[in-house]
Amino acid sequence: MPIKQFSRTSFQYIEKGQGEPVVLVHGTLGDFRSWELQMDEFAKSFRTISYSRRYHYPNPCRGDETDYSAILHAADLSALIDELGLESAHVVGNSYGAYTGLFLALRHPERVRSLVLSEPPVFSLIEQNEEGCKLRDEFLAYVWQPAGDLMQQGRTEEGVKAFVDGVVSDGAYNSFPPEVQKLITDNACEFKAETSSPDFWTPFTCEDAKKINKPILLLNGEKSFRVFQLIARELQRCLPNSKYIRIPESTHELPADKPEVYNRTVLEFLAENAE
Repeated sequence: MPIKQFSRTSFQYIEKGQGEPVVLVHGTLGDFRSWELQMDEFAKSFRTISYSRRYHYPNPCRGDETDYSAILHAADLSALIDELGLESAHVVGNSYGAYTGLFLALRHPERVRSLVLSEPPVFSLIEQNEEGCKLRDEFLAYVWQPAGDLMQQGRTEEGVKAFVDGVVSDGAYNSFPPEVQKLITDNACEFKAETSSPDFWTPFTCEDAKKINKPILLLNGEKSFRVFQLIARELQRCLPNSKYIRIPESTHELPADKPEVYNRTVLEFLAENAE
C-alpha cells in the first residue's frame, strides 16, 4: 500500500478497500503502521484509512511542540475526513486515538458515523471517584512524570520503556519483537512532545459525553490496568448510545493482543451501523 499525503499538510496515510469509510486512529508512540493487523481484514468490507497523527512518524517533529492536545488532533482528523472528500466516517480509535475520537464526536459530530473507542485515557472522568483519583495520581507520579523527565534528559529509550511498561504491563517493551520496538522508538520525538504539553490531558466531562449521540462501541482489555477499567465504565454510564465489551486476555494494546477477537468484534459493530 503506497503512503499518501494530505495535499494541504504533511500528514501521511495509507488506505485500502472500498465501501463506507473507516478511519483508524492510533495511540501514543504509534503511527499509521500500528494497524497492520487490521488493515487487510477491515478492507474486505470497508474503505479503510490509517493515518499518522500530527508529530507522529513520518510527519515532522522537533520534540518541543507544546500544543499537543486531543482537541488539536480532533481538528486534524476532521480536516483529514474533509481532505478525503468525505462527509463523515466510522472512527476506530485506540488509547489517545480514542481520546481524539471523543473530541471529534463532541466538536465535529457531522464527521462521525459511529465510534469504536478502546481505553481512552480520560482521567478527568474519574476525578470525583476516590479510587479513580488515587489511581490517576499514582499513574501521573510513577509513570507519566518519570517517563517525561527521562525524555527531557535525553534518555529516550529509558523514557519510552518506562511509559510502555506503565500502560501495558511490566516488561512489555522488552517482550515486543524488534519491529514493534522500532515502530515505538520511531515515535520517540512525539512522545517527548506529549510529555511536555500542558494540554495533553485535555479535560472531558460526563456532561460532554452526554452530548454525543452516535453509536459507540467501548472496548476494554480484560488484563488492562484498573484505571482503564474505571474510565471505560464511566464512559459507558455517561455516553447515551454506547455498548461495552471486554476483550479477553487483552491489555491496553487491544488491537495487537487478540487481533482475531478484536477484528471480529469491531467489524460486527461497524456492519450493524453501516448505512
